[in-house]
Amino acid sequence: MSHKEFNPIIKVHGVDFIRIPVKTHILSPEDDMLDVVQQYAVPQMQPGDMLCISESPLAITQGRAIPVDQIRVSFLAKLLSRFVAKVPYGIGLGAPTSMQCAIEETGVLRILFAAFIGALGKLIGRKGDFYRIAGMQAALVDAATTSPVPPYTETVIKGPKNPGFEAQRIAEGIGHPVAIMDINDIGGSWMIGGGGGMNKAFIEAAMKDNPQGQGDELTPLCIVRRKA
Repeated sequence: MSHKEFNPIIKVHGVDFIRIPVKTHILSPEDDMLDVVQQYAVPQMQPGDMLCISESPLAITQGRAIPVDQIRVSFLAKLLSRFVAKVPYGIGLGAPTSMQCAIEETGVLRILFAAFIGALGKLIGRKGDFYRIAGMQAALVDAATTSPVPPYTETVIKGPKNPGFEAQRIAEGIGHPVAIMDINDIGGSWMIGGGGGMNKAFIEAAMKDNPQGQGDELTPLCIVRRKA
């Protein structure tokens, strides 16, 4: 099913919910996500609504999209990137530039330890150890070409800083529960602010078919509403 054909209604724990993707302009470091949410999502929201925000657009507003020609790739990044398995949605840390950003985010020692444990895991047929050990900030790094939206096609996008704080700040600013999540990895990162019944299990169930899309839809926000 393509994004354009997705069913906006999904059943979660026996209850129907409507997902409403919200289109915005192309975001930049000049934007503040709270302002973006207030401009585009809040006018469409109703009492009881919840809001999901994709983590990469939030990171972009924090200035964490790094052009590849500004990344000084180390020998270690070139070496380790050759041994990292590709993730389902793209290259991940399999590119030297994205591996270099992961090293800068988590530190050389942690990356080396993750690589060691990952190699041991492969020997016994287990996958994913590298990303589990390297941690969330490494896992959130999006390689260049992951985003199809100019000017970010040739940038590595690091994960957002303080996503838990940002979720709470935005939730308090709009008066609705907010989740910041990694659309590429529905079981991965998520930060919630404002409560309101929104939790990990609910988010994973409500967003499992990625209603915000993966291409150039420009829908970094998604309203989740209980169907009347």
